[in-house]
Amino acid sequence: MNVFYLPDAQIGTISFPEEESKHIVKVLRMKEGDGFCVTDGNGSLYDAELIDAHPKRAMANLSNQRAGYDIRDFKVSIAIAPTKLNERTEWFLEKATEIGIDEVKLFSSYHSERRVANVERFKKIVVSAMKQSVKSKMPLVEEMVSFDKLVKQNYDGQKFIAWIDDDVKDQLCDLYKKGENALVLIGPEGDFSKEEVALAKENGFVPVSLGEARLRTETAAVVACHTIQLINQMK
Repeated sequence: MNVFYLPDAQIGTISFPEEESKHIVKVLRMKEGDGFCVTDGNGSLYDAELIDAHPKRAMANLSNQRAGYDIRDFKVSIAIAPTKLNERTEWFLEKATEIGIDEVKLFSSYHSERRVANVERFKKIVVSAMKQSVKSKMPLVEEMVSFDKLVKQNYDGQKFIAWIDDDVKDQLCDLYKKGENALVLIGPEGDFSKEEVALAKENGFVPVSLGEARLRTETAAVVACHTIQLINQMK
């Protein structure tokens, strides 16, 4: 199923911006009368029929507005220190969007190898993954902040910090409570410093393990996201 993103989608006749129009007409070679799906990124999907195959301003009729299958009562948030290689962070964003994530918080910490992030590029990765996996909601990708600022932000839900340490025995899968919002902090390649963990604990974060395997930053973030989603799908 071909899916296109239109944030201001609504029932009736709509037009697509040039980038999406080009993809519809030039890349996919769709013709008038062809059907496809539209997501508004805010929780709704629509059936669409192409009525004007113009490569710069394609138009379609939208009908059958419906809630996406990814609508849920809990929120999954992952805070991650972007990796030195951008493509590894982009991989995480793609896979987490496919699995199901609501927001990504970016931060820099003591051991960070990257202290700036191309958030606009990251958002494009998320949009592409949202369309590929037929999601109705687009994850929020926040601007990068310092670790200190991040842990002091208000968050309505359970808060965890994934930390590799011999004293951390509790597993995320054992402590997370099904149906509740969850925020998991994932550190950089050099992990968190003990001072950062102490500060996180002072602000309500619980240290957890993601298992015995030593995971890279982007893998750990995907594992945390999938763990929460899997627990919520269990009966």
